[in-house]
Amino acid sequence: MKRKIYLDMKTLPEARELFLSSFDWTAIVGTEEIRTSAALGRVTAEPVFSVYSSPGYNGAAMDGIAVRADETFGASEEAPVRLVAGKQAHHVNTGQPLPEGCNAVIMIEQVHEPDPGVVEITAAAYPWQHVRRVGEDIVSRELVLAHHHRFAAADVAALLTAGVFSVRVLSRPRVAVIPTGSELVDWRDAEKAPPGPGKIIETNSVFLAGLIREAGGDPVMMDRQPDREQDIRAAVNDALESDVHMVVVNAGASAGSKDHTVHVIDALGEVLVHGVTIMPGKPTILGKVGRRPVVGSPGYPVSAWVCFDRFVRPALELMQGSQPRDRETIAVVPARLLPSKLGHEEFIRVHLGRVGDRVVATPLKRGAGTITSLTRADGIIRIPSEIEGLDEGREVQAELLGPRSAVDRTLIIVGSHDVTLDILGDHIRRRAPEVLVSASNVGSLAGLIAIREGRCHLGGTHLLDAQTGEYNVSYVRKHLQGRRVRLVTLAYRQQGLMVGPGNPESISGLADLTRGGLVFVNRQAGSGTRVLLDYHLEKLGIVPASIQGYGLEEYTHMAVAVQVLSGGAHAGLGILAAAKALGLDFVPVATERYDLCIPVDFLDDPRVAALLHTLASDRFKSTVADLGGYDVTDMGTTAWEG
Repeated sequence: MKRKIYLDMKTLPEARELFLSSFDWTAIVGTEEIRTSAALGRVTAEPVFSVYSSPGYNGAAMDGIAVRADETFGASEEAPVRLVAGKQAHHVNTGQPLPEGCNAVIMIEQVHEPDPGVVEITAAAYPWQHVRRVGEDIVSRELVLAHHHRFAAADVAALLTAGVFSVRVLSRPRVAVIPTGSELVDWRDAEKAPPGPGKIIETNSVFLAGLIREAGGDPVMMDRQPDREQDIRAAVNDALESDVHMVVVNAGASAGSKDHTVHVIDALGEVLVHGVTIMPGKPTILGKVGRRPVVGSPGYPVSAWVCFDRFVRPALELMQGSQPRDRETIAVVPARLLPSKLGHEEFIRVHLGRVGDRVVATPLKRGAGTITSLTRADGIIRIPSEIEGLDEGREVQAELLGPRSAVDRTLIIVGSHDVTLDILGDHIRRRAPEVLVSASNVGSLAGLIAIREGRCHLGGTHLLDAQTGEYNVSYVRKHLQGRRVRLVTLAYRQQGLMVGPGNPESISGLADLTRGGLVFVNRQAGSGTRVLLDYHLEKLGIVPASIQGYGLEEYTHMAVAVQVLSGGAHAGLGILAAAKALGLDFVPVATERYDLCIPVDFLDDPRVAALLHTLASDRFKSTVADLGGYDVTDMGTTAWEG
């Protein structure tokens, strides 16, 4: 099978300039005539002029009497002027036409009728007082909307008022989406039964369709195609022969033997770009068939998003008469070191939250297949291709994916993973809807260091002191010298060995981990679970090197549980709640105290206050207790302060 290797990858600016300059974007979509009442969100294709004036007559702007202004001159409290009702003074209501000859309105509150048929006024009216004159808002044949103007609700009303009942607009961009891959399973079929080994639920087409709608386009969903060049070519041809303005082929964009998109575009038209020096998104293909763009989108969801965001979205904006928009940026400091590969610009998805006078950016999972990094991201940090990463604490710019106000409403928790933290944010928002929660699982010790360096509001910790048997206090004293903090107990929880359902290896304790053939999965160094494991191994006289898999590390209890469930390991140390969540068996090892370490100067912060109120609530305690393996008796109480 032929391959097309990346021989001449473009930088992002080069690829974007080449792609966006290769088409007459508004000519691709053309125009159409629609009813003005249906124009909300559409874009004018030409200037729009009024047909009617508004108002079309001189009308009263107030309830009162219509008069000729010159007949009221000289009126005062000392010398009131009397007018004959029905001849010199005419009662009018707001919006009514002025009687012939009248050019002013006196408010009804200023009108006195001392005798029948007589109106007395004590102040003169000036010409056009309280009158809406002909064309005050719109004059017939004046320009109301310029070309390439996007309709807001007020624009629709204005044109109808001006007598414009149909309008020519740019056609809405129609984008064909063609998913490819022999391994794909329709999500509707996956709803009936889980996909088998080697099969993947196809959701990228739904994802891309949503992005297209968000950008103002109309997605046209095409049938999934297997990894056969002739089938993909036929599907692209079918799309191009229809009335779509752009084609996006998802997956098959890389350089492997089953990646056919580049050959299809090359055969039908011209490949402008194959490969961009960005991560994720490197396999992006940008092509041209006739006068229409054909894009090869990478198969991993985050790569597909980057491709869409940097190329398809700006193209759709140009099709709708707008210049590609840049996101608002904000100065941030990374919560930890962000290494990166030279020669590739990297897009890092991050949580954002303000801690003191700095906005801290906590990186999310970086894999191109981790779509949850997009669902949880508040911003994007771009690491330039010419540097090998960003140091923690070094100020950089982040693109905002949401409102700036959310940054100041986010509570940042850094430290050890616990299942309760995954549901804590939801319970906090029930009590305080304005508060958002960002939790980063880096281990207990790293959480304390983050507190020390001002990169979070609080940390989760369960560090056992092997000398005293006490939790957390000695570590706080050592690593947070000079910083007043309070340890608030989250819960006591059961730690133990998570093993397969039915415990097929008959594991009864830590001593069994040295048995030949057993594979263990560990937590990362610095985590409280790792400290607990090492403590018990030392007590048993077990050398870590004798345990196969001791160096296999995961960052959360759920990740350890998944390794055991999937057969990647026979056992892993973790909490009972994680084992129960995935239906694993559990061999108890120890009960430990998990605390939240909160700097005293943050205790009055509304975000921290919302957390403390949540910990005190019976509803949250009950939810945690139902997870299994938790004693919530002391939840929310102070374990230590100093």
